[in-house]
Amino acid sequence: MPERQLLAQADLFSSLPDDVLADLQDRADVRHYARGATVFSKGDLSSELFVLVDGRVAISTQSGDGRESTMAALEPGALFGEMPLFDDRPRSADARALEDTNLVVVGYGPVRELLDERPELLWSVVRLLAHRLRVTDDALADAVFLDVPARTAKRLLEAAGEREEFTLPMTQEELAGLVGASRERVNKALSMFVRLGWVEHVGRSRYRLRDRASLEARANP
Repeated sequence: MPERQLLAQADLFSSLPDDVLADLQDRADVRHYARGATVFSKGDLSSELFVLVDGRVAISTQSGDGRESTMAALEPGALFGEMPLFDDRPRSADARALEDTNLVVVGYGPVRELLDERPELLWSVVRLLAHRLRVTDDALADAVFLDVPARTAKRLLEAAGEREEFTLPMTQEELAGLVGASRERVNKALSMFVRLGWVEHVGRSRYRLRDRASLEARANP
């Protein structure tokens, strides 16, 4: 199945020989999730990891009073759900489809068998975990050193990539969770960017960058 070829692009599997990767692909499955569907919830027992084929997935957690914080909005090619593979702990966060989404699903059993047979591949695991720590460090630094407009500008630039016109792949509530602020404060930042002429709101969740340089400067004060 073509979707399974994405396994070769995931950090955890990118260094596998072709024959080993082919065996793992044969033992994988492809699963569809409609927009808003839960992939897994915090506290769930876990037995499989995922590679995002198409669509988008939010990784989030909730406070005791029900407030949600979105830690990541994953794009196609991303690998997630792998942490319990190494510590046998329950899920540490929620995963939800932001839009209609297809995932390659791989059970922990075949991956553990592979790592037992080829322990040198554990260096791939080390690189993956080091990358995750760096991402966490960056997010913590943003929360400490950047104000809400700066964090909002940074998320807009991430969503735009190299494009000048783009669709924000989440609701404003979800964007607020990713920024780590209230929806009202994020909306105020968006309105300011529009008023300054840096961003144009061209309809629903669609935006056009009018002054990328100013937005980049605001994201890195």
